[in-house]
Amino acid sequence: MTNEMTEQLQETNTDSLVREYEKKIYDLQQLLEISLSLCSTLEFSTLIESVLYTCMGQFHVLGAGIFVLNALDADSFHLDSNYNGMDPNPNISYVIPVSNPIVELLESSNAAYTVDELVSKLPDSTDLNMITTLKPSLIIPLVQHNHLNGILLLGERITLAEDASYTDYEKEQLTIIASLSSVAINNAALLERSSTDMMTHLKLKYFFYNVLTDKLDNALANEGNLSVIMFDIDFFKRFNDTYGHACGDYVLQTVAKIIKSSIRGQDLASRYGGEEFTVLLNETKTEDALIVAERIRSKVEQFDFCYEDQHVKVTISLGVATFDTKENPVTSAKQLVDQADQALYVSKRSGRNRVTFADPKIISDITLEK
Repeated sequence: MTNEMTEQLQETNTDSLVREYEKKIYDLQQLLEISLSLCSTLEFSTLIESVLYTCMGQFHVLGAGIFVLNALDADSFHLDSNYNGMDPNPNISYVIPVSNPIVELLESSNAAYTVDELVSKLPDSTDLNMITTLKPSLIIPLVQHNHLNGILLLGERITLAEDASYTDYEKEQLTIIASLSSVAINNAALLERSSTDMMTHLKLKYFFYNVLTDKLDNALANEGNLSVIMFDIDFFKRFNDTYGHACGDYVLQTVAKIIKSSIRGQDLASRYGGEEFTVLLNETKTEDALIVAERIRSKVEQFDFCYEDQHVKVTISLGVATFDTKENPVTSAKQLVDQADQALYVSKRSGRNRVTFADPKIISDITLEK
């Protein structure tokens, strides 16, 4: 080999090495940005969405999904709506119990697997058929402190190469992102549990006020609207006194489910205290808020509350208040909630089982009475 050829080979090797290190530096920068992004996000649905889009972009896959541990009872992993670009079968329940052998394998190994590799490890597991329907190219555990917080599935890869398998370097990058995601998901789950009423699974009062304050600030800045509904279960003490506290708990839980099923994902329901509930309707004017309130009132009234073969009649009273930069430019969350509470007082005073809007005249009359 001539000196010229040797020099060319050395230059080629040097260029290749430079490109390799440049890529690693770039990937490290990307990981830092991903870490900052994930760890600064505590809202659960936003976090999951961020993880999905990060993986899809970084590894050029058509879809991704995450089975997430149920934050409130921690007995199973659910796919729910935590996917993008995948096509779940509507006839299949995508739930993996924590006792499943798949969970034990992923938790103990903390390694990424293809479907074929999982089948070879767990040949008798029927739940692999459920995972197979999602057509993942890779399954990655989200592990923190030897505890599985989620199962990440990557969809079909976008590549021109005949071999679409993942390199060892890519799997290493995926493991790092999975670890970062697991920490972020665990933090979000802790917040979810600490801010949620365990009986009704609605948010607690302090969390409601924090979110309402942020949304109100946004509405003030953008001259938007938002509404608050306050509910109270009529004659709630009768259920405890007549049928026992277990019946009262059943009524609270059922009313909470009706409320939650009647609002959008961008809205927020909370257990305000005792038998009182509040709902924040984001970007909602008075007319639409009254429609939502009446829908909830009607659903509760028509629902067949049956406790231990006893049919009990349940109704609720409601008050509605709306922020508006011209009609009602309140500047604090407490002011708006107080208005809804005063409108609720009118509903109860007027015979219960009805909706009242916090008209300024009504509010001022109540203030004078008190």
